[in-house]
Amino acid sequence: MNKQIPNFFLSDEYFIDEKVNFLKFANEYKVYNDQGIQIGIIKQRISGWQKALTLLVDKRMMPFKLEITDVNNELQATISRGWTFWMSKIIVTDPVGVEVGIIKQKFKLFKPTFAISTPSTGDEIAKITGDWKAWNFNITNNAGAEIGKISKKWAGALKEVFTTADKYNVSIDPSYAESNHKVAIVATAITIDMVLKESK
Repeated sequence: MNKQIPNFFLSDEYFIDEKVNFLKFANEYKVYNDQGIQIGIIKQRISGWQKALTLLVDKRMMPFKLEITDVNNELQATISRGWTFWMSKIIVTDPVGVEVGIIKQKFKLFKPTFAISTPSTGDEIAKITGDWKAWNFNITNNAGAEIGKISKKWAGALKEVFTTADKYNVSIDPSYAESNHKVAIVATAITIDMVLKESK
């Protein structure tokens, strides 16, 4: 039986809008639902020593921490990576710090792959693959069936609002079960642009 997951992850449509914060050396992303109402924010937590090291060390090797909060600033999930030297492992934790997913990156030219697995058994629960250059990603479950998409092209009410290159849409199949697996998958999908930038 699955425990209750944060309401933030019960949605099936997420619209992510990047806001660059030059003073903090970190990006912030606002998250909206399909009605154009803000439901959360993704913040990159960066310490003073990390800011200094960005001038000296390749950021692909450096740790990073992304926090997903709702509009009341309540933590919904955290995505973090320690020091890495090759094909990093990223951990997704729930609001109380319990690991709900492990992400392993694999890069193949412009087609990055993110394999998401359970922390306890290591079983793969989903995979995100796509074309970074064209900004189209497919989200599939462990059986290979598509359960979602990440794209910069979409129709509907928000088409005119979100038109620039630093915005994208994450769409999850409404029939996909609401479980801790969804927390790990959605958290990975909506932070994918930030993760890719930190890994470049």
